[in-house]
Amino acid sequence: MSDSTENTGRRQPPQPIPLTVLTGFLGAGKTTLLNRLLKDPALKDTAVVINEFGDVSLDHLLVEYVGDNMVLLQSGCLCCTMRGDLVDALETLLRDLDNRRCTFKRVLLETTGLADPAPVLHTMMAHPYLLLRYRLDGVVTAVDCVNGNKTLDAHEEAVKQAAVADRLVLTKTDLATAEQRAAMLERLHALNPAAPILDAAKGEATAERLLGCGLYDPARKIPDVKKWLAAEAYADTSAHKHGHDHGDHHQGHAHDHDHGRLDRNRHDEHISSFVLTADKAIPAGTLEMFLELIRANYGAQLLRLKGIVELAEMPDTPVVVHGVQHVFHPTARLPRWPDEDHRTRLVFITRDLPERTVRELFEAFLGTPAIDRPDRRALTDNPLVPFGGADSRT
Repeated sequence: MSDSTENTGRRQPPQPIPLTVLTGFLGAGKTTLLNRLLKDPALKDTAVVINEFGDVSLDHLLVEYVGDNMVLLQSGCLCCTMRGDLVDALETLLRDLDNRRCTFKRVLLETTGLADPAPVLHTMMAHPYLLLRYRLDGVVTAVDCVNGNKTLDAHEEAVKQAAVADRLVLTKTDLATAEQRAAMLERLHALNPAAPILDAAKGEATAERLLGCGLYDPARKIPDVKKWLAAEAYADTSAHKHGHDHGDHHQGHAHDHDHGRLDRNRHDEHISSFVLTADKAIPAGTLEMFLELIRANYGAQLLRLKGIVELAEMPDTPVVVHGVQHVFHPTARLPRWPDEDHRTRLVFITRDLPERTVRELFEAFLGTPAIDRPDRRALTDNPLVPFGGADSRT
C-alpha cells in the first residue's frame, strides 16, 4: 500500500512553469530588454525561446547570456503555420527537463517584431499537455518612445501588441524629447489603461516588476485577481468616456477629441476596453452560453477577455475565464474568493466591437429587462426543436 501511495505521489503533475511572452514591434528594443532581464539573478533558471523571421537568424547571436536552455525557432513568424514549431519547442524543453538534461523554472518567449501575439496565446490556452505543464504568466510589450507613435500609426500588429499587454516597457526615453515621451505615455494609457508603463532607461523594467503579472502570485502561490484584472482602470476609463459621450452630439466618437493633444489614429480608434460586472451569481449554463455566443459571433474582434465569475451553483468557489479571440482557456475554479469583492467582473479588450453590443448581450443573458432588445430566451430558443421549445442544452 505504501509503495502504491508513493508511486501515486510520484505521478502527481509538477507545478506549472510560468511562461512570459516578450513582444514589441521591430526596433522596439526587445533583445536589449531580454539581455538585461537574463542578467538578473532572479532569472538564472530561465529557458529562452526566440522566434526569428527570415532565413538568416541574428537575434539569438545578440543575446549575451542564455546558458544552454535556448530554443531558436527559425522557420518564420509565430502565426498559425508556426504553432506546431512552438509546441515542439516547448515540449522539447519539458522532455529535457524531465530527463534532467537541463534545469529551468521559467520560460521567456521572445516573438518576432511582426508577430500578432494572439496565436502564441492560443497555443498556451488550447494545447492539452502544455496547459498542464505551463501557465501563462503574462505579456510584456516593448514600445519605442522615439518612433512608437509612427509605428502605431502604420502597423495594426503594433497596436495589438500594446493593447493586450500586461506590462508595457517604454524604451529609448533617453533619446526622446519631452514632448515625444508625454505623447507616447498618453497614447499608451488610452490604448491600455490597466497596464503599468515602465521606463527602461530609468531602470524600471526589472524582473521583479515585469514578471509575476499573471493570475497567481509566485511568491505567495495564491491568486491575485485584483492585480490580474485591474478592473478599476478599465472602469475609470469607461466612465471618462461616457462622460464625454453625454456632451458629444455624435454617439461613439468620444475619444476623437481629447483636449487637443492625443490624436487617435486609424488603428487606435478601433480598439476599446471595458469591464462588465454583475452583483448576482450567474448560473453555469448561462455563463457558458454567453461565452459561446461571444466566441462564435465576435471571436475575431475579441483581443482579450479576462474575468472572475460567481456561479450560482457554487458561489463560494469562483471560476476564472480567459480568452483570446476565438480560443478560450478552460475555466479554472479557485478554492475561495481572494478578497471581499465577490462580484462577477469581466474585462474586455476588443477591436471594432462596441461596448454597448457586449453589454446588452450580457444583460440579456442575466435577464435584465430592456425595451426593444431580445431577452435570453429569444437568444437561445432553437426553432428546430419540436413544438418550438428551447434547446434542451439550455
